[in-house]
Amino acid sequence: MEFEKMVQYVNGRLEFEAEGSRTVIEPWGADSLRVRTTPIGSSQRSDWALDIKQTECKTVGEVSENRAYIRNGKIEARVENTWQWWDPNSLRISFYKVSKEGSTLLLSEKDYVVPANHMPARFFRPTRDDLYYAEVHFEAQNECLFGMGQNETGRVDLKGCTIDLYQRHIKATIPFVLSSKGYGFLWNNPSLGRVEFSYDRTRWVSYGCRQTDYYITTGNDYKEIYSHYIDATGHAPMLPYWASGFWQCKARYETQQEALEVAREFKKRNVPISVLVIDFLHWDATGNWRLDKTLWPDPKAMNTELAQMGIKTAISPWILVGPKSDNYQYMLDNGMFTGARDGCEERIGFLYGEMCGQYDPTNPEAAEYLWSKWKEGYVDNGFSSFWLDPCDECHFTGDYDKVDYSIGSALECHSVFACAHQKNIYDGMVSCGKTDVVNICRNAWIGSQRYGACPAPHDIESSFRHLKAYFKAGLNMSVSGPAWWNCDIGGFVTNNFNHTEEFYELMVRWYQWGVFMPIFRTHGARPNNEPWTVGGNTEPYICAQIRLREALRPYVMKLMKEVAEGGAPCARPLYFDYPDDTVAHTIEDELLFGDILVAPVLDYKVRQREVYLLEGEWIHTCDMKVINGGRWVSCPAPMEFVPTFIKADSGDAAELMNIFSSFHTSINFEGSMK
Repeated sequence: MEFEKMVQYVNGRLEFEAEGSRTVIEPWGADSLRVRTTPIGSSQRSDWALDIKQTECKTVGEVSENRAYIRNGKIEARVENTWQWWDPNSLRISFYKVSKEGSTLLLSEKDYVVPANHMPARFFRPTRDDLYYAEVHFEAQNECLFGMGQNETGRVDLKGCTIDLYQRHIKATIPFVLSSKGYGFLWNNPSLGRVEFSYDRTRWVSYGCRQTDYYITTGNDYKEIYSHYIDATGHAPMLPYWASGFWQCKARYETQQEALEVAREFKKRNVPISVLVIDFLHWDATGNWRLDKTLWPDPKAMNTELAQMGIKTAISPWILVGPKSDNYQYMLDNGMFTGARDGCEERIGFLYGEMCGQYDPTNPEAAEYLWSKWKEGYVDNGFSSFWLDPCDECHFTGDYDKVDYSIGSALECHSVFACAHQKNIYDGMVSCGKTDVVNICRNAWIGSQRYGACPAPHDIESSFRHLKAYFKAGLNMSVSGPAWWNCDIGGFVTNNFNHTEEFYELMVRWYQWGVFMPIFRTHGARPNNEPWTVGGNTEPYICAQIRLREALRPYVMKLMKEVAEGGAPCARPLYFDYPDDTVAHTIEDELLFGDILVAPVLDYKVRQREVYLLEGEWIHTCDMKVINGGRWVSCPAPMEFVPTFIKADSGDAAELMNIFSSFHTSINFEGSMK
């Protein structure tokens, strides 16, 4: 068949049929393209995360004898015929960044070259429920790859990694990748699957979908690329001031009296606190979305008193409903729980061996019912925020493909669970007149930032190993979409470690990083998690960090305004601002918090560390000396502080110098930790 008849440029889109499927390439916002390939006879039922209407873009395109192209701003897709005489359907897509100077290859589908053993770069195989197993292959390149949400890969550059596409409470997979080649790539597919960033190819795999759907964008730098991605998937709202301070939490405050005593002690000791979190098991039966009156006799009065102290409260209702709950039979009778098949148990085990139903966030009736109960039990009693723990599917990972939602099987739409729940709660809070929605979440997916979601890894280990691992995971989460992220300060699973010298040091070092997280929150399964109960002479060190964050709050709010308007993360990897610095792309233990370069201590007993300073002049906050960057420097890192630098030409330099000068004046503690 002639190439011009196979490929068409119509209505500003490039379309063709090949390999038994139909592909459409169309503009999707500035400098961006969306590519959808659908098996002949199949059809997609949802836009998934790319459901935001984009501004109209004027494209140019052409189909010639052996090649076609479509151009949208700085990006161009080319379709070329690589067929041999026995394989007339082999069409290959490549993407280029274009400018007046010419074009640069960004990404291209894999060309397997040898016709006798030809494998298509995109293919489908029928599976169950009218779904298809699908793969899309791209050529491997010499590039660094970042993003993909929160995955404990042990590294920041994901080149060479394989990442399973599913959600868990310490794993929030957001399939957006940022490349040092100058593009961003989004796999708009919530199905179970995997991606392989191997050295011979990049392979995206869906275990059950109706089409493949991806988005690719480019720009002059990371900031522009990222802003296109956020425009396509949604901006975070403006962070309210109350959420920018310190959040106190642990597993758990068991009574109203205990929670009030903790709040009063913060005030007595003059330690700043913005939010007090009430963890799970506050209910009288699992799935009764209210506080147990025997332990919390008057939560409305409690919240009134806390509000008078300037403290907001967050609470953690779960999504599981036990047989003893007032809500169980009604939800069961009305099909409001997730279903299961192929021998998978529909009920889910919870604490004490209780088997529970799991509310289905994709079911509008279930969402409406749950919110009515949450409003009555929590919002009407004065709670300001929710901790959505969990907001991921609660079956064992081996059963994920056997779970059913009202919108389809989890095989096809597993990752939608987190966003669906976040949206339900966000919409509910907005319906109550709230304009300042911030919810800590155990998980996230593409677009979670739209719904005031702050993902955080839960149940990680209280150890230097996990401190380092999740610092790296946080750098990748920061360029994956969610504008707000938090990592439980101190880690959660402590066991018998919480009265050792190593634990005391770990807590101080984690707080020193936490100051520069978007959301500054501690949590842990230990009784000693208030600043004055941690032990080991840590109190002055921890309180100093809390007061430093308090002093930085006006600056944090300025950064959050930039986040809401432009989308760029406030806490980000070094390379993000310095795309031409090859060394910056390799740095895994430093971050930029606006114009503050922070080098946390991530190992036990470290008191000196090497710091890579980016190009330009930097002010070392411990002595306010100006240091030329573009090189490595050796810095003291005593227990009192970690190496921190202010960008000298920042418009906020003078203000930040005053803040850090006051901080360093205040940290001459007696009985210093060795």
